[in-house]
Amino acid sequence: MSERTTPSLLRAVGPLSLTAIAINGMVGAGIFALPANVSALVGVASPVAYLVSGAAVLLIALCFAEAGSLFDASGGPYLYARAAFGPFIGFQAGWMYALNRISAVAAISHTFASYLGYFWPGMAEGSGRLLTVTVAIALLTAINCAGVRPGVWAINFLTAGKLIPLAIFCLVGLFFLDGANFSFTTLPVPRDLQQASLLLIFALGGFESASIPGDEVIRPRRTIPLAILSGVSFVVVLYLTIQVVAMGTFAGLAQSSTPLASAASRFLGPAGGALLTIGAILSTTGTNSASLLTGSRMLYALADGGLLPRGLAKIHARTRIPLLAVLVFSVVAWTLAVSGTFTQLAAVAALSRLMFYVTTCLSVPVLRRKLPTSEDRFTLPGGALIPALAVAICAWLLVGSSLAQAEMLGAAILLGTVVFLIGRRAT
Repeated sequence: MSERTTPSLLRAVGPLSLTAIAINGMVGAGIFALPANVSALVGVASPVAYLVSGAAVLLIALCFAEAGSLFDASGGPYLYARAAFGPFIGFQAGWMYALNRISAVAAISHTFASYLGYFWPGMAEGSGRLLTVTVAIALLTAINCAGVRPGVWAINFLTAGKLIPLAIFCLVGLFFLDGANFSFTTLPVPRDLQQASLLLIFALGGFESASIPGDEVIRPRRTIPLAILSGVSFVVVLYLTIQVVAMGTFAGLAQSSTPLASAASRFLGPAGGALLTIGAILSTTGTNSASLLTGSRMLYALADGGLLPRGLAKIHARTRIPLLAVLVFSVVAWTLAVSGTFTQLAAVAALSRLMFYVTTCLSVPVLRRKLPTSEDRFTLPGGALIPALAVAICAWLLVGSSLAQAEMLGAAILLGTVVFLIGRRAT
């Protein structure tokens, strides 16, 4: 009689799919309003802000790439912080990621309903909005409950769906640029350039999603660094091109509440606005799909490490997914969405990302000493220089936070400590 074995997660996520997860984490609803915000701050110097921010984010991504090349398991920043600094710091990093993704799903679900209201106004208000949010989260949950392959296929489809309208916008728009829109007589104020760069660094975050589902990635030690760096490079170029096209085709960019749709209507006609709205609908859906997959895997990783109840780490025998973790993540996100309490988490969302960025960057030199070298290891040049620069960037961003944001972050850390202590007792 054959011996029964405990089911494990299925390694079914290849390089392209993992890169799609990274891109989905970065390209959300924000890009459809971002060009106006950046242009309002620094005007024609906007491309400079993108280049500065892209370089800063790349430094942080390089730290994730090296740390990711050291592990085969799920958890990303949680794994790196735990191996370097112990279970408490590791839990806080994982807790911050889970909190970030849960609040993102709740908020983006409402953005999805707003964009859907472009075609069906009733979906964006009252009971129609509630129904839209509920159905959207339920549908993505059902897809992810069917297995990692359906979840990844959905992400791949939605990634293509969100990128095609943006690619059309960029490729066609480049032929309609007006050189007069790029002229300037004064340089931007350094403070405004700093604010624009800070905004863009937050907007370019999300690549770390590719580091989370390590147990389901094919050859994770090589695939994770490749997906992170490819995703960041691609999105920086995409965002920069979008900004240039929006600036060059729409003189009123800084004052627009719908910058991409308005710019597209200049050279694509009325169909341009509809095309970009469809892209926004697919973009928000894709971001939520990736967040649901990676957020639930973070709950799984924390439970598998004995820091949350073990039931969250149980693998379904047929679908080979952490079913309870998927359901818990979805229910909590839905509860926040329909209750509106996700708005209280908005202030801490960006700072929570910076916290696990800091722990990952700090862990790189520590893990170099703690873990043995291997042929799959991706080692950054320059010793501790790149991690140090990345930590300095995160510290600069943290210093620029408001008192209200700092208070919310402190509350989130305190709540995480309570959850950590309860979780340790429950395992």
